Amino acid sequence: MIVSVLNPKGGSGKTTLSVNLARAFREFGRSVLLVDTDPQGSARDWHAAHTQNPIDLVALDRPAALRTLETVSRGYDLVVADGAAKLEDMIAAAVRVSDWILIPLQPSPYDVWAVSDLVDLVAARREVTGGVPNAAFVVTRRIEGTRLGEDVREALAEYPLPTFRASVVQRQVYPRTAAGGGTVFDPDGNAPARSEMLAVAAELLAAADREMVKSGETAA
Repeated sequence: MIVSVLNPKGGSGKTTLSVNLARAFREFGRSVLLVDTDPQGSARDWHAAHTQNPIDLVALDRPAALRTLETVSRGYDLVVADGAAKLEDMIAAAVRVSDWILIPLQPSPYDVWAVSDLVDLVAARREVTGGVPNAAFVVTRRIEGTRLGEDVREALAEYPLPTFRASVVQRQVYPRTAAGGGTVFDPDGNAPARSEMLAVAAELLAAADREMVKSGETAA
């Protein structure tokens, strides 16, 4: 299964979600390949900061290269592709090769407005493929003790995509662990961050299993 983490707006937490989600899937016993599709190379920089990084990574930062993803990812249960910001051709290429699109979104009206074109792109692709890729929003950088997370869920209800129940809180542990090429699953991480990443991973795996059952396939 190929999962692309996409949002055309910078600062939405794409790389943070991608690297930690890749690590969370390993907790569920899945073999995972992380793909950096952003020419800026944030995931590559993160990966290089850890000389014994347990996550396999490849860089496919051109549309033509991204079309090889299905071949490159053979042998892995899951692929997590860290998406590029503002590069329409790369985002479109990722939508074409993905089984699932996760759209991380900060709880702000500007971020809600910024994803409208991406939602339209996903919807157009689904029309010609019979419903692929599936897609969902994930609220990220949520501030505990505020209503912003719930407010953004209400705003996202205007779009024809679901919003995951699981969300990601803005925590210092994310940039702190990333600085050394790590994740919140490392010893210097913390339990609340691990729990919320596991919850996002579990919700995606459950949704993927439901879609497989609906399509008559057998879940892995």
